[in-house]
Amino acid sequence: MSESTPINPNPQPNEVVESTNKEVTITEDRNAKTRQLLGMKGASAGETSIWKIRLQLMKPITWIPLIWGVVCGAASSGNYTWTLENVLKSALCMLLSGPLLTGYTQTINDYYDREIDAINEPYRPIPSGAISEKQVISQIIVLLLLGYGVAYTLDLWAGHPIPNVLLLSVFGTFIAYIYSAPPLKLKQNGWLGNYALGASYIALPWWAGHALFGELNWKIVVLTLFYSLAGLGIAIVNDFKSVEGDRQLGLQSLPVMFGVQTAALICVVMIDLFQGLVAGYLVSIHENLYAAILVLLIIPQITFQDMYFLRDPIANDVKYQASAQPFLVLGMLVTGIALGHAGV
Repeated sequence: MSESTPINPNPQPNEVVESTNKEVTITEDRNAKTRQLLGMKGASAGETSIWKIRLQLMKPITWIPLIWGVVCGAASSGNYTWTLENVLKSALCMLLSGPLLTGYTQTINDYYDREIDAINEPYRPIPSGAISEKQVISQIIVLLLLGYGVAYTLDLWAGHPIPNVLLLSVFGTFIAYIYSAPPLKLKQNGWLGNYALGASYIALPWWAGHALFGELNWKIVVLTLFYSLAGLGIAIVNDFKSVEGDRQLGLQSLPVMFGVQTAALICVVMIDLFQGLVAGYLVSIHENLYAAILVLLIIPQITFQDMYFLRDPIANDVKYQASAQPFLVLGMLVTGIALGHAGV
């Protein structure tokens, strides 16, 4: 019989503490790597796989609301049916709105934010030196061209005489460019930049989904732009992690202009008020049940705002978003279904 290490039935306290600390360290390392891959705050550095680095630049965590926006737009068209063809169209439109064009947006934003990220998030791929600027530029071009190609394919598939999805994609990528790049760099102004971001997250994918299955009309355009004022509040949440770098480089984000606590209050008022006003519009078109559901979905958002965000917006921004945003995006779908039902 070979020798083996005896099992100690009564480990010493120091051994238990060391084992626990080792497990905590492993868990924290895994969480940091997951955050790194998703493009979230609090990531770790040191990734060497170029494909993981490229994915990190595209911030997969940000794709979700735009993918969801396509679903809302399909619902608001009133024409969506559960056929295999429609499911495949939707999936391709989600690929367009999420990984391709949101990936393009996030990559170009990281490229033009490399100086700010060197202060706020030095573990990001560009300031950490994990990827060269030439590689980043090539990624921007590839994502842009792939996005336009997919958009045009969707227009051909839907039989559009005017390539509506392609035109929306060109408009969206232009907004993404002027949001991040000088000389306009909309993000330098807290109001303009955050509204551009909020509209990009809510209105643009909604329009694409609606146009794919129905006729995009001015009422849908106006209503989703109005809904995007709630998205402006969501966009403000992202500014709290960058307060120090924004202040040093002279960017006029709302936390810099008004202070952290006042900006947090503006943020939650925008989120709640404009969702409430959309619920009021649903009542005006006699979609009372959907309006009531939307109001019920606002209540837990207010609860999490009080529990997390208003108490410490810098420390709790991610926790607040994870807790409250599912209710906001469910409210978007409820609104989309109501509009489709009403034939707006």
